[in-house]
Amino acid sequence: MGDATEDRRKAATYPEGDVLGVLYAQHARIRDLFTEVREAAGAERSELFAELRALLVAHETAEEMIVRPVVTDNGGKAVADARNAEEAEATEVLDELDGLEPTDADFDKLLASLEKSVDAHAEAEETAEFPLIERSCDEERRLGMGRMFQVVETIAPTRPHPSTAGSPVAQYAVGPIASLVDHARDAVSKVLPGQ
Repeated sequence: MGDATEDRRKAATYPEGDVLGVLYAQHARIRDLFTEVREAAGAERSELFAELRALLVAHETAEEMIVRPVVTDNGGKAVADARNAEEAEATEVLDELDGLEPTDADFDKLLASLEKSVDAHAEAEETAEFPLIERSCDEERRLGMGRMFQVVETIAPTRPHPSTAGSPVAQYAVGPIASLVDHARDAVSKVLPGQ
């Protein structure tokens, strides 16, 4: 299991905005959120899960659109394909979780399964993708990737969409529409809870 403290330490070794620093920092936040969701109850648990869900979806969307093409272009096609396949599988579980209430009997079991797969996926990124990016991209390029990564996250969907997961092409084609629908749905649910 990965360690959020270690991820934050690694993130701090990069200049602000460097894509690798951004990724390590987000891995730390994702690990923290899994713990917080597990330990919370009631409305707080629902809110924390919504935050985790949105972060996972935006993070994976940005990775598929910004990180994976760079990994592929620098000799890591098999690595990128494996990470995209892992993301597609995790998105299926996240979609199942999104259809449940945190009090449902299967929620904890699915959450534990998702946490295990997300943790293994993050470890694989950190050991296979990140070193490849470090070797093949200078700091200026990584800073540019970091800026693009953060822009993509602001326009990414906030809910899982299994039909686009693991496919950069589908993210570009369907992602903007899914994002508009998700943001509208999120806004309505804030005004009309339970929607």
